[in-house]
Amino acid sequence: MNVLVTGGAGYIGGHMVLALRDAGLKPVVFDNLSTGFRWSVPEDVPLVVGDIGDYELVLQTLKSHSIDAIVHFAAKLVVPESMRDPLGYYLNNTVKSRSLLAAAVAAGIKTFVFSSTAAVYGNASEKALTEDAPLAPLSPYGSSKQLTEVMLRDVAAAHDMRFVTIRYFNVAGADPAMRHGQSTANATHLIKVAVQTALGMRPSMDIYGTDYPTPDGTCIRDYIHVTDLIAAHMQALDHLRGGGESLVVNCGYGHGYSVSEVVETVRKVSGRPVEARIAPRREGDPMTIVADSTRIRSKLNWQPRYDDLATIVEHTLRWETMLRERNLKL
Repeated sequence: MNVLVTGGAGYIGGHMVLALRDAGLKPVVFDNLSTGFRWSVPEDVPLVVGDIGDYELVLQTLKSHSIDAIVHFAAKLVVPESMRDPLGYYLNNTVKSRSLLAAAVAAGIKTFVFSSTAAVYGNASEKALTEDAPLAPLSPYGSSKQLTEVMLRDVAAAHDMRFVTIRYFNVAGADPAMRHGQSTANATHLIKVAVQTALGMRPSMDIYGTDYPTPDGTCIRDYIHVTDLIAAHMQALDHLRGGGESLVVNCGYGHGYSVSEVVETVRKVSGRPVEARIAPRREGDPMTIVADSTRIRSKLNWQPRYDDLATIVEHTLRWETMLRERNLKL
C-alpha cells in the first residue's frame, strides 16, 4: 500500500512515516518544509517538496507514485497565531485542503485519514467530550479544521470515499527509539516549552492564566503520547482497508492534567528548576479539554501504551537533549 503523508516532514507526520515503514508499507512525503525538515525524512522515502494547494503537483504525485491512501497532517496549528491571522488559517487549513480533496477525487483515492483537533469543541461543559458533543470552536484554527471535516464528509459521500477523522487532544512526547520528535525551534507545545526551560534553552516560560475554575486555576488538557496517536492512524488505515465505515473519533486518554501539574512533572523528571511566570489568559484557550475515547477504543481497537505523563516528559527530555547536541554539531 502506497500512502501519501502530507506534512510528513513535520512532527506528527514524521512519526507516521516511520510507522508506515515499520509496517512494510510505502509512504510518500508531501511537504512544503515551512515547519518540517528535509533531514527528518528517511533517505528511502520519496519527498515531494510542494504545497498541498498546488492541485496539479498533488495530482501528479498521486498518479506517479500509485497512491492508494492519503493521511493528511499538513496544517497551521497555533491557536494564538490563528486569532491574529484568521485568513491565513482558513487559506492554509481549509482552502488548500479543498484543493487536496479535489486532487484525491480526480485520482480516484478511496481512503483518507484526516488529522483534526479537539479545538473543534471549544469550551464545552462536558467533563469528557464525546464525538457527538456540540462543535463550537473558539479560534479560527478550530473553525478551519471543522470546515475541513465537513468538506471531507460531503466529498466522501459524493465520491465513494471512506475516511477516518481523528480529533487530537494535546500531543507530546517523541519516538521511544529517538528516531523522531518535535524539532521546531519556536514550537508552542507546553511540554516542549517546559522541558526546554528545564534544560536552560529558555530563561523562563509563561503560564497563561491561573484564575480558571479548575482545582489549581490553570487549564486542563488531555496529553497523549505521539506514538499512541500514530498507532490510532495505523489502525484507522487498517479499518478502512478492511472495508470499515467512515468514522469520526477522538484520540486522547480520557483524563487530564493542569498546566501547573505538567510543569511540576517536568521539574521532577528532569531534576531541574523550571522558572514559570504567570501571564494573562490567551484568547481562544478553552478551560478544560478531555477526551471520551470510548469510540476509538471500540471501533478501532485502540489500546494506548504510553498513558503516563512522566513517560511523555521523559521522552521529550531525551529528544530535546539529543536535538540540542545535534544542532550544536551542525
